[in-house]
Amino acid sequence: MVFNLATTLSESALSHPGKYVCRTAERDITYAELDELAGRFAAALLAEGLERGDRVAVQLPNVPEFLVAYYGILKAGCVVVPVNPLLTEPETAYMIGHSGARKHIDDAEDVVSLCAAAKYAADVAATNPQDTAVIIYTSGTTGRPKGAELSHFQLYMSCTVASETFGAMPEDVTLAALPLFHIYGLSCSLNSVVRYGSTMSLVRKFEAGAVLDAMARHGVTISLGVPTMYHALLMADVGDRDLSAFRVASCGGAPMPKALIEGFEQKFGVTVLEGFGMSETGAAGFVNRPGARRVGSIGMPLWGVQARIAGAEGLTGPDHVGELLMKGHVVMTGYHDDPEATGQTLVDGWLHTGDLGYVDEDGFYYIVDRIKDMIIRGGFNVYPREVEEVLYRHPAIREAAVLGRPDERLGEEIVAVIVLKPDASEPAADEVIEFCRTSLAAYKCPREVRFVAQLPRNASGKVLKRELRQVA
Repeated sequence: MVFNLATTLSESALSHPGKYVCRTAERDITYAELDELAGRFAAALLAEGLERGDRVAVQLPNVPEFLVAYYGILKAGCVVVPVNPLLTEPETAYMIGHSGARKHIDDAEDVVSLCAAAKYAADVAATNPQDTAVIIYTSGTTGRPKGAELSHFQLYMSCTVASETFGAMPEDVTLAALPLFHIYGLSCSLNSVVRYGSTMSLVRKFEAGAVLDAMARHGVTISLGVPTMYHALLMADVGDRDLSAFRVASCGGAPMPKALIEGFEQKFGVTVLEGFGMSETGAAGFVNRPGARRVGSIGMPLWGVQARIAGAEGLTGPDHVGELLMKGHVVMTGYHDDPEATGQTLVDGWLHTGDLGYVDEDGFYYIVDRIKDMIIRGGFNVYPREVEEVLYRHPAIREAAVLGRPDERLGEEIVAVIVLKPDASEPAADEVIEFCRTSLAAYKCPREVRFVAQLPRNASGKVLKRELRQVA
């Protein structure tokens, strides 16, 4: 049996060649054009001597050339290694060296030149379903990034089942403002759009005004984003832009505070559906369904995905917290060139997510926090997310991150790092602590409050608590 993820592009190009696959402020590309360009790019790679299984690093922002390179590499039977364009030279060198990439694409003009130089367009290479299609490096919030190997079949199933469950349709126009080098944007924006033959509104870099312009210009129906993006849109002035086509918003990458969900839904008149996935699962795993959701929940497992809470089998509710484990077609084959990390993360087929959570009696799953972020204060477990949810309700607070710092008496003490809303007066630390006391047990409340201009985040919007701890 042979299968190549690039077949989704070829099939969509056959079904509707003249339909736009990608629209930007400057240009539009049809399925037929992208299929032809990807074939030429593949031919150029093969002409340079690259072979099936060779890795090719792609370090580009959200530009049409990313699509050409991505599907061209797959068509050639090679492996895509997406790299963040904002990385420093040493960080880039690590990923290229660790992945063993034979070629590095970091200029959109190089993609154009290679396509122009090709004498023919290559057909889709005959790869096996379990062959690695993409090596996606983890965000590295707790250490050196690891390269999750994702197969052609796994990526196909991830985008197919997630989109179907989410209720995506061929007529949809999806906002693609998430970086395509990140698994959330790659799988849920690019792979899903091409799989279902719909259209993406591609935004080079997230900026609230530019995103709202694109949504109005292209009639966006679905948005994909992380909490920081939705907060920026909530604060932005929509003006007279026509957003009447907008029907549903997907949120992932990090937990979305309930106050933010409620505010966004009220302003835009759409439903926010939270989900959960990882680099190691092709961004798929759990999703709230249209008409069946719980605010604050990551939803239920996708079709074909098994889940359980370690140590709480058969028990439900927030009193039975344990590590979230996953099994199924969405799980990676392993970490590239790292059997030790693979063995620690994949045990008897179960992916250990590193997230603490619980399941309610109706089968909805909830993420409490990362295992490594949990604070143990005086023998009591404190989950930072619970404290952060309370802080987000304070009228002066825009963003908050809670972490532990070493304490000789209690083991750890609780620190709240806060970003204020524009023009808000800085409240006294005691006031913030007292605000928490109205909703939290005393042992969960911060004892120290720090105000900063911004929180350090990675490309997926996750707060880099490792950096905050260095100064805590």
